[in-house]
Amino acid sequence: MGFVIRWLINAVALWVTTLVVPGIDVTAQGTGKGILTILAVALIFGLVNAIIKPIVKTVGCVFYLVTLGLIALVVNALLFLLTDWLAGLLKLPFSIDGFWPAFWGAIVMGVVSWLLSLLVPDRAQNAA
Repeated sequence: MGFVIRWLINAVALWVTTLVVPGIDVTAQGTGKGILTILAVALIFGLVNAIIKPIVKTVGCVFYLVTLGLIALVVNALLFLLTDWLAGLLKLPFSIDGFWPAFWGAIVMGVVSWLLSLLVPDRAQNAA
């Protein structure tokens, strides 16, 4: 259940990002196809963050220390571009027009998903 909630939070955050950040677009024809595209890209984004991000953080831990964590902004933008590339391989109507839209999009995605996560009760609190 937690995976589905996280996936939906990412999907809503991605939708907000496509509305706010110029250069990040879903070009699907129709509302239904647009929603399916956002859900699919959110799934890809979640998988990229779950699989690749820990490896990058482990390998590049020195860069995280030297830059006081600011390299994470660049890493998140590159992971967002990787998501765009994978979506392109799957022929999904989603595009990011370069590094800067990916940079700002990753920030917006992070902030919106964090805010939405605050609204979802923690499973540990429910168990008590």
